[in-house]
Amino acid sequence: MARDAHRRSTSAASTPDSMDTMSSIAPAASASARLQDWLDTHARIFVLTGAGISTGSGIPDYRDANGAWKRPAPVTWQAFTAEPAVYRRYWARSRVGWPAFSTARPNIAHRALAGLEAHDRLSLLLTQNVDGLHQAAGSRHVVDLHGRLDTVLCLGCGDRHSRNALQTRLESDNPDWQPGPAGAAPDGDADIAAEAVAAFVPPHCLLCGGLLKPDVVFFGENVPRVRVDAAQAALTASDAMLVIGSSLMVYSGFRFARLAAEAGLPLAILNHGTTRADPLATLKIDADIAGTLAGLDACG
Repeated sequence: MARDAHRRSTSAASTPDSMDTMSSIAPAASASARLQDWLDTHARIFVLTGAGISTGSGIPDYRDANGAWKRPAPVTWQAFTAEPAVYRRYWARSRVGWPAFSTARPNIAHRALAGLEAHDRLSLLLTQNVDGLHQAAGSRHVVDLHGRLDTVLCLGCGDRHSRNALQTRLESDNPDWQPGPAGAAPDGDADIAAEAVAAFVPPHCLLCGGLLKPDVVFFGENVPRVRVDAAQAALTASDAMLVIGSSLMVYSGFRFARLAAEAGLPLAILNHGTTRADPLATLKIDADIAGTLAGLDACG
């Protein structure tokens, strides 16, 4: 198989000492050429994307160039379900942040990956993002590793409905609520004053009165096994792995880079700054994501 040939030919190059790296921020044209050369040697690519691919669509990311949090870590499953104040805060901030998040549109990086899929170059697009922008750009073979923010589920009875429908309820249940000045935050969140949070009426299920939760994986939750299995199967059938816009600091994404390295698959990383998988990479490009992907010949 071609995949086995690639593994044999790259086994020596898979060590950190021989990693082909562009450690400083590279011009997009140079980065595109380097990534194009890499893509041309591999037939079927397993792609993993993170928050860095959606910043060009106006959605803030979580981490800085060193992989550290830019802000307090996201809410945990345990706090969301056990602490009424945390539950109230989440939905108050979501009420403010959702309009901008829900109207975000795919950028050139999302469209470039859809083009690669159209040319049958991708085995799977695995995304850590919860924004649905890959699908909006035209990608079809997508696994949303951490779920989607546009669906809400009841933790009591399992009822599901759209986040847009819930937004109407949040507004009608809080007709005179004023959030005051707000700052944009990742994934539909917003920074608002504690006084505004305290005055907010959070939502509950209309059928059973249970807690409502966006259909995303919170910190402290496990990724559904079916998604992990689908991604692992696609990785096994791939010739190489490409990481775009993720620091891979969260294990749920990092595990796939580690599996690729253990299987002898070439691993390329396009990201601004440090990633957890840098020692495993055979190619590391620190460059503008949108500009780099836009310059590829095979993006369609």
